[in-house]
Amino acid sequence: MLLEINDLSVFYGRIQALHGISLTVDEGEIVTLIGANGAGKTTTMRAISGLRPAGGGKIIFEGKDITSVRADLRVVRGISQAPEGRGIFVGMTVMENLDMGTYSRKDRKSAAAKVDLERVFQLFPRLAERKTQIAGTMSGGEQQMLTIGRALMAKPKLLLLDEPSMGLAPKLIQQIFAIIKEINQQGTTVLLVEQNAQQALSVAHRAYILETGSIVKAGRGADLLGDPAIKEAYLGVA
Repeated sequence: MLLEINDLSVFYGRIQALHGISLTVDEGEIVTLIGANGAGKTTTMRAISGLRPAGGGKIIFEGKDITSVRADLRVVRGISQAPEGRGIFVGMTVMENLDMGTYSRKDRKSAAAKVDLERVFQLFPRLAERKTQIAGTMSGGEQQMLTIGRALMAKPKLLLLDEPSMGLAPKLIQQIFAIIKEINQQGTTVLLVEQNAQQALSVAHRAYILETGSIVKAGRGADLLGDPAIKEAYLGVA
């Protein structure tokens, strides 16, 4: 088991955003969390990455309790996030952004880091073409590619992707999800938060459905994709 969350609760002041959720992610999987706005998807990701403290429960990574471990040390352990809203360094170049992704690596100047950079450029040829471009002048799709590429430069064991399709045109959405599948096939475990349930369930091995801070359903991605209740609630099919 790579990631195990047991009875996790998270609060914003007096407001409880997560109500004792439990989930697992096995090594080599794509697992997705889907749900409406306000369901608790991003809060879950923030808790796993250490950006939001747990109000109860445990987060276990590679068999070790990381519930109280600082966010930067979770990156060192192998958890890297491409956050909602991209969060790139808009005044820096593409290359400078990618280099920031290696800050936690002791081998950031080594040949191994160069191999990982080439991997990013193979996944996202557009980034290779625009290495010297200021990131803030790129299109939304290009910025999303950069966000994922930067996260990959940390050489994660677990890649957290928060709403990677947000604001993108349909053609770009298909491209991003094809790349997510390729990243996984290359050996990186992925936990994906996504409102585009159709795309998310299509690539996920397993999925959890979140509603108002609670997990209400779980199963194989393909099974949930064919579930009439899921179709009606999340896929716009009655």
